[in-house]
Formats: sequence, C-alpha cells, structure tokens
Amino acid sequence: MSRPLAGPQGLLRTLNGRAILESLARSGPQTRAELMSATGLSRTAVTQVLRMLEGAGAVASAGVDRETRGPAAGRVALHPRLGYAVAVHIDHHAAHVVLVDASGVVRAEQHAALPPAEERVAHIVDLVDRCRRTLKVGKGAVHLAVVGVPGIVTADGGIRDDLGPDGGAFRAALAAALDCPVRIENDVNLAALAELTGGAGGDLASFALLLLDDGLGAGIVIDGALHRGFSGVAGEVMYLPQTPLPIGAPIVSDAVVGDLALGEGCDADASLADHLEAAADGDEAALRIVAEIGRRIVLVAGSVGLVLDPEAFILSGKAAHPALVEAIRSIADQYAAQLPLRFLVSSFGPEAPLVGAVGEAASALRVALFTRILTPAPKTGR
Repeated sequence: MSRPLAGPQGLLRTLNGRAILESLARSGPQTRAELMSATGLSRTAVTQVLRMLEGAGAVASAGVDRETRGPAAGRVALHPRLGYAVAVHIDHHAAHVVLVDASGVVRAEQHAALPPAEERVAHIVDLVDRCRRTLKVGKGAVHLAVVGVPGIVTADGGIRDDLGPDGGAFRAALAAALDCPVRIENDVNLAALAELTGGAGGDLASFALLLLDDGLGAGIVIDGALHRGFSGVAGEVMYLPQTPLPIGAPIVSDAVVGDLALGEGCDADASLADHLEAAADGDEAALRIVAEIGRRIVLVAGSVGLVLDPEAFILSGKAAHPALVEAIRSIADQYAAQLPLRFLVSSFGPEAPLVGAVGEAASALRVALFTRILTPAPKTGR
C-alpha cells in the first residue's frame, strides 16, 4: 500500500506562495477565485498565503472586480513598491535605461547619447538616478541590473570589444556605483532572447538572429536555449571568410558601406540608413549597394546553416529594413535549390536588445524578490 506524499508545512507555504506570486507577476491583479483557478489551490490555502504575503509587504489591494457576475470581489496585486530592476542597452552611440518591476512593466525610462568611454559608468548611473527620481524611490529600491553591450562577453562578465578585454572592470565599477548585482550580456544575445520569449522565434526550436547595426552579429538559439559558446564568442559572424574578401576583413561595417558607396559613385559619408531609404525610393546605385550587403548576409546565413541547420534566420536591426529584407530574400531564392534558407523579420526592430534586457531583468528580479520573501528568517538561539 503506497503512502500519501507529505512534507513540512513551511515547504508547502513556500511552494504555494511562489505559485501565487508568479501568477500575479504573469497576469496582474486577480481575485481569490482567479488565483484558485490559476494555481489549483483551495480557497483556504489562497487565503492563508495571501495573509502571509500581505504581512511581508509583497502584495497589496488592487481595487474591486465589478466585471464578473455576483458580489464584487477584491483584487490583489504585487505591491507597487516591491522593488525594481535596471535594464540597459548600450550601443556605440547611446545608452537606453529603464526601470522595470517584477511583472515586467517598464516604470521609468531615460535615453541619452554616450559621453567619452571613460565616463560610461557615470553616465548610466546618472540615467538610473533620473529614473529613480521620476518614481520617487531611493537607491535601495533597485535590486539588480542587466546590461546589454556590443562585444564578446565572457561568463564572468568581462567584455572584449574594440578597446580590448576589460577583465570585468566595467561590470565591477557599475555594480559598485549602483550598489547592486550587475549582469552583462552581449546585446545580440539579448535580442535573440527577446525573440525567443515573445517574438518571431517563439514557435521555433532553433533559430539564428542576425542583427545589423554598426556591424553584423548573430544570436543563436538551439533547442529553445541561447547558445553563448565556451568563451562567449558564439555568434561573432562579422568576420566569417567570404570570397573575394581577405581573411579577417569585416563583412559589413560603416567603413565597408563607405567603400561600396564610393564604388557606386555615391557619398562615402552617407550612412547605411541613408542608402536603405534611397533604395526604398528606387535609387539604382543604392539598390546595388543594398543588394551587395544582402548577398553578404545571405552567405553568412548559408555558412551558419550548413553547421547548425536552424529552422529560420530572424533579421533584426537595420537588416529588418524592408529594402534589405527584400534583397536578402531575393538572393536567398537564387541559392534555394542548393540550400533552402528561411528568413523572418524581428518583432521588435531596433529595440530588440532592450526588450531582451527588460525580460531578463524582470525574470531575475522575480527570482531575487520571491526568494527573499519566501525564505524564512533564521531562528536565533536564546
């Protein structure tokens, strides 16, 4: 005869508490009946857990439900002052900073051009402080930060970019200035996570996101998980060999765009965005420039496809511009008999890295806050 499962009441309260907190974070304010339906808990269990969470300052009243039939029922929600996480996207030109709560809602936002590199930490801290002042909260209300940066990011948060390896100095300085843990991620990897959790990659088991900005990078998802590689180098596709380019030459960059423009008799100082807009208007020289960039991106996708065979490639950043998408798909059709390649367009455009940072920051914040709320205080001896 089998025995029924049993466990300590403290463990059951912790599990039930986490189920209710996760439900409130996922779906917003709910009545007790809605929480019972979402979690499968009894009314008594929901009532007991909510009483515990209210005492811990984790949940608060959120008005009355007057939309359903029957007597009006009170709603509860995560406490609005439970705490915040910082999500940051830094590119080569600007920093975009938001404060996000445990439900993933952006509560404050600041964006400004970057000062010289040596002032980058102070600039981000200033933007975070502006967000805090908007919400009228103190420094202690910020529990952690997730920062997306261009460059190779190692497992310990070190960055290797055009200035060389930093040995984790940026992460350490920012953590000290913000007085909270800081997680550094490659910005293209964050864009891939955004597409995986709520965008064009949500229904795909595997894909490679190709993000074109100042350069070309890839975020690789295999079997539903982001693949960073052993040392963080996975996805650095901008230097994949291509004929007739010399080994080590970038496939596409601002300098490459300038050289292509010169070859077509166009303004070498014009940006890729300028050429994309001109191509969309039918300019023949711009169309040839865009076609060459599209060809190079297709060859990158083909190289990745032969190794990883992803279900699709998601075009992000400037690669999602309609003129370049059309060029990429047209060129890919020419190779379809040898290697079929499927191209999708990002759901988030240029904001994909920040969207990914917001999602990761909110998820990490929930783990930190819910663990703190539900972990019993240690017993002290007499």
